[in-house]
Amino acid sequence: MREKGDLTLLGNGKTNYPTDYCPDVLETFDNKHQGNDYFVKFNCPEFTSLCPITGQPDFATIYISYIPDVKMVESKSLKLYLFSFREHGDFHEDCVNIIMKDLIRLMDPKYIEVWGKFTPRGGISIDPYANYGRPGTKYEQLAWERLSHHDMYPEKVDNR
Repeated sequence: MREKGDLTLLGNGKTNYPTDYCPDVLETFDNKHQGNDYFVKFNCPEFTSLCPITGQPDFATIYISYIPDVKMVESKSLKLYLFSFREHGDFHEDCVNIIMKDLIRLMDPKYIEVWGKFTPRGGISIDPYANYGRPGTKYEQLAWERLSHHDMYPEKVDNR
């Protein structure tokens, strides 16, 4: 994990794209508004991974929302990290949970959720959702509330 003074990717014109799963590419910077609770949301509509059984590509939009504490993830490093799944073979549910756990280890956010909306293969889509709230805090209760009410009123999806 690299911090603001050590950011190597942002503004670097010589980007190397990882060819397989690579959490080491993730970088952080300090949250300048630690006294505020606010959401940061990333949408990655071009996420790809491989089916671990067939090797066929899986496509998804990955939504990441988190309430930062001290550290925040730098967006270019996140983009390269998500790109690193392109040749990675794992089930949809595994990809979503791996992403969430890697970001928890990286930032130790107050709260985080990761939602993968995968395009159908074989006539079925899979949309795994995982979240986490820091234990012993109000964010733990927030995680339970959001999980227990997740997708009760799903939005219309036009891209599948």
